[in-house]
Amino acid sequence: MADEMKDPAQRRFEALRGARRLLSGQRPQTLREGLAGLAEAPYPLDSRPDVYGDGVVEELERKVAGLLGKEAAAFFPTGTMAQQAALRCWAELTGDRTVAMHPLAHPEVHERFAYAQLSGLRSVWPTSARRIATADEVADFAEPFGTLMLELPLRDAGFVLPSWEELVAVVGAARERDAVVHVDGARLWETAPHFGRPLTEIADLADSVYVSFYKTLGGISGAAVAGPEGFVAQAKTWRHRYGGQLYQQWPAALAALAGIDRELPRLDAYTAHAKVVAAALAEALAGVPGARVFPEPPHTHQFQLWLPFAADDLTEAGLRLAEEDGTALFGWWAEPGLPGLSCTEVTVAGPALEWTAADVREAVGRLLARL
Repeated sequence: MADEMKDPAQRRFEALRGARRLLSGQRPQTLREGLAGLAEAPYPLDSRPDVYGDGVVEELERKVAGLLGKEAAAFFPTGTMAQQAALRCWAELTGDRTVAMHPLAHPEVHERFAYAQLSGLRSVWPTSARRIATADEVADFAEPFGTLMLELPLRDAGFVLPSWEELVAVVGAARERDAVVHVDGARLWETAPHFGRPLTEIADLADSVYVSFYKTLGGISGAAVAGPEGFVAQAKTWRHRYGGQLYQQWPAALAALAGIDRELPRLDAYTAHAKVVAAALAEALAGVPGARVFPEPPHTHQFQLWLPFAADDLTEAGLRLAEEDGTALFGWWAEPGLPGLSCTEVTVAGPALEWTAADVREAVGRLLARL
């Protein structure tokens, strides 16, 4: 009972910290460990701190522009602000305030409709299927739009991606309509193994790209928008207007540089092992009606797992497994659709590489026994 009375976030933090094995995500750090990790960044720590975006922040911007093959990049304190600025800039440059996106895209689900409330933009949906729109859906869509926004991968649909040929075709369809293409690439870093292309070639399809530094890379916070120099300069103007011109941002910038160095080289291994983990989960849950891994196989190192149990029961069983057995399988569960049908997101990162398929199957059996 004492464990159940704790603050839920603190209890989960302690359970994951104390677990011997962790399947999904990275082991959480204390504040002291986070501070020590900043020293891993490939940047001289004897340098002066940044002031209003110079110094280490400019170094990070140059690094991101190079990785994505773009002329310039701008650092933002949050992805929501970055998306807001990017879409607003394209609306001004194209003269069209309509953005074609997916109803499960991040601005629709997780940003409180900032694009509409703050910038007066409107969205249209070429498709509502759990995938990005096809070239035909974009080409034949009845309403005009100035910007096509593609979320790669589409997180709330299950971290799904099109094939490379489908992506090229949908971008081409937007170009035929004289629309610009903006990629919500919060997790773009992890798409290269699926597409079999370098990041520069993927980003080259778009006029602008947004990337996150804490998703995939494990940074503290922050994001960047990359694109043509003039567009990025305009985005920086809106960054200032939206309150994103912070006096110092060196902790976030250092953590981002460290994450780029540490995590980018590992993503191929993470994605390959995600297929092993997903297959083992599907096998372990084959006898549970309604259980599903989606997509199978995963398109990135992240995927969804659906189980026919209440979210609170699954979360409690998982915490008990971590506290009593030292085995942490999943994070929080939610019921995004029918009550009693719950979903969690599985992220295969460094700790999961130690797990064999047999380890996964055995641990899932112990979780089910606690339900």
